[in-house]
Amino acid sequence: MFTGIVEAIGTTKRIQKTDAGYQMTFRAPSVVDGCRLGDSIAVNGTCLTVTELTSDAFSVCVAPETLSRTNLGSAEVGDGVNLERSLTPTSRMGGHFVQGHIDATGVLVALRPEQDSLWVTVHVDQALLRWIVPKGFIALDGISLTVVDVFENGFSIMLIDYTQKHAMLGGRRIGYRVNVEVDILAKYVEKMISRRFDTDGVISQKFLSEHGYN
Repeated sequence: MFTGIVEAIGTTKRIQKTDAGYQMTFRAPSVVDGCRLGDSIAVNGTCLTVTELTSDAFSVCVAPETLSRTNLGSAEVGDGVNLERSLTPTSRMGGHFVQGHIDATGVLVALRPEQDSLWVTVHVDQALLRWIVPKGFIALDGISLTVVDVFENGFSIMLIDYTQKHAMLGGRRIGYRVNVEVDILAKYVEKMISRRFDTDGVISQKFLSEHGYN
């Protein structure tokens, strides 16, 4: 579990193809400090397990499913990545609950400065929009953010100056594929209420029977 508050920007040091997918190594001295084998680290919001450690870098194995669902499949040596170590029981909850399980990728379609902030517009698949609401939580490349507006084919957020300087997103170019994780609570709510309705979207006979209506 993570908070979406980026701890450090790491550098992609090595990408090596293996039988199981890829082994990726990231240089990040501050994140490695206190880290152990088997620990979880979110890389661009993707929860990965540390398999190797050095004094200034860590390695992870990235499965084919993860490569296809996230932007790690298009990563190149030298790329900057957002990093966050997993929560501990005494951690401050500065962002929101982020699992590190990427739902899909979106595409940056607009970057518009306003004073020292930056408006960012992201296009996503229509199926993802049902879980995205104005003022709701969303994680982009592992950054906990608040949705400002939702459109027919995407949504917008605003990056404050601090976030632009301490996370990799504001410096990305138009067309960049960003990892998107929606708020898990939206999925639970949808599942809990969906059983009350039939396929036509009306309250089902089963639901009425279970609540004393015959």
